[in-house]
Amino acid sequence: MVSQIKALVIASALLFSGSLFSTNQAQPQTEMTAVQLIGVPGIKQNTKGRLSIVNGNLRFSHDQQTFEVTAASIEEVLTGKDSKAVVGETLATVATFVAPYGTGSALPLLRKKLDTLTIQYRDANGGLHGAVFTIPVGKAELIKTELIAHGARTTIPTQADIDKITTGAKERK
Repeated sequence: MVSQIKALVIASALLFSGSLFSTNQAQPQTEMTAVQLIGVPGIKQNTKGRLSIVNGNLRFSHDQQTFEVTAASIEEVLTGKDSKAVVGETLATVATFVAPYGTGSALPLLRKKLDTLTIQYRDANGGLHGAVFTIPVGKAELIKTELIAHGARTTIPTQADIDKITTGAKERK
């Protein structure tokens, strides 16, 4: 009888300690400061907030407002690096000409200290929407990779995908 009680106490302690140290499912896996340039319903343009990925959802929070979209509903996720690959150096040339005339919210996109994350997604009714965020340099690829892992799609592969293809081609030679 005493050994059964000891076993029960030990089992309970293990269960309790496991739940005590387990990660909370609602905590963000990735979180950073961001500026929502355009596209988030109900939140003004150029609003600073927190961008995070929580349980496979992209979440932007500002004060009491929260915007959340499931990764699976994201049809396109692009980074500033992807945009540069598509547009090339034309963007830098255009920036030189338009900067003196005022560029509004586009100016932060041209600075090297920020990265951009652009998403195109479907809402619950099937409507197509888009949103653009600026985030710290080097973080966009991380978010893109994580969103893709949770079901988001993209037409431009991540750097990790390119590395896998390149490595596989070198190994076959």
